Amino acid sequence: MNLYQFAKSLVWTALNPVYRFDIKGLEHFPKTGGILICANHIDALDPPVVGITAPRPVHFMAKEELFNAPVLKPLLPKLNAFPVKRGLSDREALRRALAILKGGDVMGIFPEGTRSKNGELGKGFSGAGFFALKGEADVVPCAIVGPYKPFKRLKVVYGEPIIMQPYRDRKASADEVTSVIMERIQQLLDNNKA
Repeated sequence: MNLYQFAKSLVWTALNPVYRFDIKGLEHFPKTGGILICANHIDALDPPVVGITAPRPVHFMAKEELFNAPVLKPLLPKLNAFPVKRGLSDREALRRALAILKGGDVMGIFPEGTRSKNGELGKGFSGAGFFALKGEADVVPCAIVGPYKPFKRLKVVYGEPIIMQPYRDRKASADEVTSVIMERIQQLLDNNKA
């Protein structure tokens, strides 16, 4: 068992008794190929929750400051995280994310860019559409249906993949694709209210 799998089982063991995960839609999740998971963002626990509920290992961008912490610096890369400079156009992080997707792996992002203060889905940044179009990957929308309350069920719902090739063929814009992704996340939220 590698460190990622060990950490996944450890985090599952710690969080599942508290939040009693109700995971839906895993049958939609492609077993192979590059996948971009796009999820709503309601809590700081969202990245580990997506990481432990997705059926394949997930890579995440993490703010660069976390990699300056002595304990986290050697650990985060082993947990499939890589640094991104926030507020800047970080070309190295963009290249790394595209390489992950083109290499047939899974990347998780939160298109809103920050946590929702009221639990409602916010506007998605065009980066989601950019990665979906340029990363040669399809998109799996994901809805985290909160709130996070101890000993109450927390739903994590994976939707059917959004096939990106038709959007690439007609040269759709990153903004248009992001809008499609956000609509699908909203549908999952609407259809799975707590």
